[in-house]
Amino acid sequence: METGLAGKRVLVTGGSGGIGGACARALMVEGARVAVHYHRSRERAEAVGAEVALGADLTDEAQVDALFEQARAALDGLDVCVAVAGVWPSVDVPVWELSLERWDATLRANLTTAFLTARAYLRELEREGHGSLVLIASTAGLYGEAGHADYAAAKSAVAHGLLLSLKNEVVRVAPRARVNVVAPGWTESPMTRGQVDPEQVRRISRTMALRKVAQPDDVAAAVVYLASDVLSGHVTGQVLTVAGGMEGRTIHQD
Repeated sequence: METGLAGKRVLVTGGSGGIGGACARALMVEGARVAVHYHRSRERAEAVGAEVALGADLTDEAQVDALFEQARAALDGLDVCVAVAGVWPSVDVPVWELSLERWDATLRANLTTAFLTARAYLRELEREGHGSLVLIASTAGLYGEAGHADYAAAKSAVAHGLLLSLKNEVVRVAPRARVNVVAPGWTESPMTRGQVDPEQVRRISRTMALRKVAQPDDVAAAVVYLASDVLSGHVTGQVLTVAGGMEGRTIHQD
């Protein structure tokens, strides 16, 4: 199927991770020119095989702005941004024990990075006049996640308040530009390593029609769809959930 992504210039943040790397590779298969961002894992980012790998701390305003300048220079402009970068703190901590330090760190790593990335990309839209922004949220932001209220709150803000504001603002600078969100559920990736063994899958899939976890390529396919003006040119402000039919209640008894 023709996606219209051939030759498009794309920046993928968090490109050294499982989902980010899969997104970058899927876009390259469609003929896109891709720059991948990494924070610490330069070797993993370079292994993706994208045209360029660029390092930056996305919680740092100056580094985010520099990242977009470098990506624009390397690709001669930007058409699409896929904002994958984020951090899921693996330790289960209920709110009454949650430290302000962890709360602040989690919101900075997930919500502040999404804001700074979106802001920098919208400034690119003023130059290009067209484009698509795809933000990665989580089902934690749709249904909550006990022991991870900090992460759930950050991803909920991305999938609701930020998304619904951006989709109305973006058309002020680019009338056909679009902003959407992909919300993965449990996905096998370096971030969830040790959390999706068979026993864990049996437990976490009790709220899922499809009793399995996603693979990064499942999420990447949704990103390709939303990045493509051919496939989703009249879709904006939407949350595409990739979670095996997950619900916010138990639908299996074992």
